[in-house]
This record gives sequence, structure tokens and C-alpha cells, in this order.
Amino acid sequence: MNRSGILGLITGIAAILFGIVLEGGRVSFILQPAAAMIVFGGTFGATLLSYSVRDILDATLSLKTVFLKNSNPSLYQIIEELILISTMARKKGLVSVESYLSNIKEPFLKRMVGLAVDGMPPGFLKEVMNEEISTFEEKKIKHAQIFETAGAIAPTAGIIGAVIGLIHVMQNLSDPARLGQGIAVAFVATLYGVGSANIILLPIAKKIRNNLYRKTQLYRIVAEGITGIQSGIHPHYLKERLLSMADVE
Repeated sequence: MNRSGILGLITGIAAILFGIVLEGGRVSFILQPAAAMIVFGGTFGATLLSYSVRDILDATLSLKTVFLKNSNPSLYQIIEELILISTMARKKGLVSVESYLSNIKEPFLKRMVGLAVDGMPPGFLKEVMNEEISTFEEKKIKHAQIFETAGAIAPTAGIIGAVIGLIHVMQNLSDPARLGQGIAVAFVATLYGVGSANIILLPIAKKIRNNLYRKTQLYRIVAEGITGIQSGIHPHYLKERLLSMADVE
């Protein structure tokens, strides 16, 4: 599991619940089905109107990058592997790297090295790598945008819930027994909207963008490394070039 993702979510929710208890309230006070239906149902409906079902499903699946452990190799490990491949290619030719392909774990690196070994022209391979990186970026940015959209809609849905609750209050001014329910829906709906946006939805979008930055950085190092290998750059100079692109010491 991704410790920072899980810990952040639990800490944010727990802080609110603990604060309610410290104020002398009960957690059950904020369990309002009507408010939840208005806010979460309205947010989902508006988001669904903005994007396709497939986009939302893909964005939901991307949550595994937020809450599950990152299995990506470090940038330094990728650079070391590229330098190893470069050294092999320089000594025995690029075709000799074919026997090493089964040892490569990172999918993008393995696929691009395979294309290079198969003899794809450097210029064409560079275009393929750049296009794949661009497509990956667009896909992940859309995932982040979906959560950002939901995060922008949720507070408004909370306000709608609050207004509905206040309307309910105004309609029952003559019945004090029913005033409490309307007021509860009004305030809890606002809490649901603002809380879900700022503690869950928007942080998830930020996490997706941060993960995207690290992944594209890895991909660009791979692309630069393979381009250098095909160009015959000396492994030492290639390593210095790749290290300058990475956030490693």
C-alpha cells in the first residue's frame, strides 16, 4: 500500500471526526442520508455529464496509483540499466542486447529497447517514444481533471443541499419538531461538499499529477538513453547526460 496516500486520507477524515468529538458532539450527528444523496449523487451526476463513462471508469482505476505501493524502479536504477545496455551495444553491437531483454522489468524500457534491437530507424523510434509519452500524459492529465472537476462541483452540491435544508426549515416553521432535521441537512450537506472536495477529491487529483510527473520523467530518460545508444554515444557521456535529467544525486 502507498503509505502517504492511505495515511493522508485517514488523517484528514480522523481529524474531522475527532474534532467533532472534542466539541462534545457525536459522530452520528453528521450521518445524514439525505445530505449524502444530494451532495455525492449530485457531484457524480454532474461529473458524469462532463465526461464519458469510460473516462470515469479509467479515472477510478487510476486510484491504485494513489493508494497502492509504487512499484516503479528508481530513476537511478533505470539509468544504470540503460548504461549497461549501452555498454553491451558498444562492445558487441545492438543485436547482442536481445538476449538481455528478458531481464528488463520496466515495460516501457523493455518495449523500446526491443524496437531498437529489431532495427527501427532512430528517427522513427524517437517519434514513437515521444508519441507514447504524449499519449500517456494526456490520459493521466484527464484522470486528474476528472477528480478536479468533481472537487469543484462538490462544494456547490453542498450549497444546494444547504439551500434545500433551509427551504425545508422555512416550510416547517410552525412545527419545531421538524426544524432540527432541516437544519442538520443544511449544515451537513455543506460539510460533505467542502470536506470531500478538499480532503479527498482535490488531493487525489494532485497525487495523480505528481505520479505523472515522476513517470514521464522516467519515460523521457528512457527515450534519451535509447536515442543515445542508437547514436553510439560513449556510455560515460550518456550517463552524465541522463543524470542531468534526473532528480538523483
